[in-house]
Amino acid sequence: MDLDLEGKVALVTGSGRDVGREIALAFAAEGATVAVNYSRSADAATAVVEEIARGGGTAKAYRADIADLEAVRAMTEAIIADFGRIDVLVNNAGFVVPQRFLDTGPEDWKRQIDVGLYGVIHCCSTVGAHMVERGGGRIVNLAGDSARVGEKFLSVTTSARGGVLSLTKSLAREFGPSGVTVNAVALGYVETAHTDRDWLEKNREKIVRQYPMRRIGRPEDVAPAIVFLASGGAGWITGQVLSISGGYSMVG
Repeated sequence: MDLDLEGKVALVTGSGRDVGREIALAFAAEGATVAVNYSRSADAATAVVEEIARGGGTAKAYRADIADLEAVRAMTEAIIADFGRIDVLVNNAGFVVPQRFLDTGPEDWKRQIDVGLYGVIHCCSTVGAHMVERGGGRIVNLAGDSARVGEKFLSVTTSARGGVLSLTKSLAREFGPSGVTVNAVALGYVETAHTDRDWLEKNREKIVRQYPMRRIGRPEDVAPAIVFLASGGAGWITGQVLSISGGYSMVG
């Protein structure tokens, strides 16, 4: 199946490591030019760019804290100046701090909402305006199944994710007439290189029991679905939330 991504320009936020890195590599494998966004780790983002280049692809790293609207605007302008356009936006960046809600306060809540919700709004506003003006594009937002079913110690994170799911559906209606699709994927627990190993091993059996597939997710479980939703074959899919969670939640 031809995914029609050859030569397209894809911006993947938070793509210097973990799930974002896997998504960036998957787009590059399909021939897309990848804008690798990062906030703090320039070395990790550079490593992704270099890995894509070794495979014959094109990529460039762009620093921007997506919680900062002006930084997102500057990044968007830089990508368009470098590559002429942005065809795909993947809102992957997030900020998760598991905490008992009553042990947290405004500063704890603010960063999670600033990145997890406002960051997505900033990117959709800035890149979305460019796509609407051009008459087409694909936006894929990452959230979590925890936004659908709730998750203790993630109350504020799930609130931000729930906002992302609502934003996805509303923007799909607003952007659709301009040829821009907006979809979301809701993830389950995904084990990455930066997972707290001690915590995971203590809790692995309990976590696995929640998933019909009886295993924890991996970054490579996520990327293919996102690439498809960004492809030419997904042009009549919009406003949808796809769970990539091993069956953790089943909504329908």
